[in-house]
Amino acid sequence: MSKKNIFYAQSGGVTAVINASACGLIETARKNSDKVGKVYAGLNGIIGALHEDLIDTSLESDEDIHALRHTPSGAFGSCRYKLKSIEESKAQYERLIEVFKAHDIGYFFYNGGGDSQDTAHKVSQIGEKMGYPVTCVGIPKTVDNDLPITDNCPGFGSVAKYVAVSIREASFDVASMAKTSTKIFVMEVMGRHAGWIAAAGGIAAEKEGDAPHIILFPEVAFDQEKFLAKVDNAVKNYGYCSIVVSEGVRNAEGKFLAEAGGTDAFGHAQLGGVAPVVAQMIKDNLGYKYHWAVADYLQRAARHIASKNDVEQAYAMGEAAMNLALEGKNAVMPTVVRTSDNPYTWEIGSANLADVANVEKMMPEDFISEDGFGITEKCRTYLQPLISGEDYPPYENGLPKYVVLKNQLVEKKLPTFDFDE
Repeated sequence: MSKKNIFYAQSGGVTAVINASACGLIETARKNSDKVGKVYAGLNGIIGALHEDLIDTSLESDEDIHALRHTPSGAFGSCRYKLKSIEESKAQYERLIEVFKAHDIGYFFYNGGGDSQDTAHKVSQIGEKMGYPVTCVGIPKTVDNDLPITDNCPGFGSVAKYVAVSIREASFDVASMAKTSTKIFVMEVMGRHAGWIAAAGGIAAEKEGDAPHIILFPEVAFDQEKFLAKVDNAVKNYGYCSIVVSEGVRNAEGKFLAEAGGTDAFGHAQLGGVAPVVAQMIKDNLGYKYHWAVADYLQRAARHIASKNDVEQAYAMGEAAMNLALEGKNAVMPTVVRTSDNPYTWEIGSANLADVANVEKMMPEDFISEDGFGITEKCRTYLQPLISGEDYPPYENGLPKYVVLKNQLVEKKLPTFDFDE
């Protein structure tokens, strides 16, 4: 019986540590070369499978694969493409199985968030139905930290560290200039429905008066009057006001403050930038001079300031995914199980993909302060370990030294497949 090959792909918005998961998976597969064949990576996520664009990772050196551990973003390319239901687009699933058959693929690993776990679950079902069973394992990844069951998601800890460090540093700047210049600083962070990233900014405020003075969460309906009063109070008491705002903040009617119209590839509303909206609101009503910034890609690509715990967990999830598959587990996802807050300890668990797919984990009510503008001690206890530890990449000529893989494609065996991207 021949050893089955592996298909691995990265999906959705990338992170500072998603490649560490790829590293964990590929290195573990290489250690088990007596049980599995080659690891093929999809060029640009699941689209790589549909186009039969398969990268042969066996052509990459052990050194380059290991360097993925400290290289940010998606080394094989990612995508925002969600497979339709099996009933809506049977042809896509048939194509996946054709590609898997053609390249003797028996294992499918999808590294991503809720939509990606949904895809992995669907593929596990169609494989059985079409008589070509494929072992499907999801690998958790999302900066939004909104996957259920797992204590936290690889990618979040490093974004959280970046946000906490950035708001602290920027606030030192504002405080030093506030007497004669800018008194308001607004930093916009990611988080459409869940305010985990915004909450991370609160770690920087360790005592009364520390920035950020205000956090705006998607889970809390925006109240302009209360907000402006809070801003004015901070300026009068501390000389300035620093604010972290989540991109997904909504008003009492449920409308995004920064809705720009249109939708993205997943059907989510396009957001147009909430920081300038909030900053201008303060200027118009209180007259304070402001600066604002949007962390955007910087927050999720900042490998130079990654959390050590995050890097270690990301690698462990890739390693665990391979081990689960070798144990014959199917339609599952490895998880982080917290076993202690102080000292912080964790272990690996697993969840069924059916229980993970398309489920969003919001901030618990008791993680948000009573006034809705900050975090509680319970939230701080949860967040603090996730940003802890440093794991600096190697530097050369003053810059981080990251790896760029060959990404050589295997020869195609099937006709071209047309689908709606």
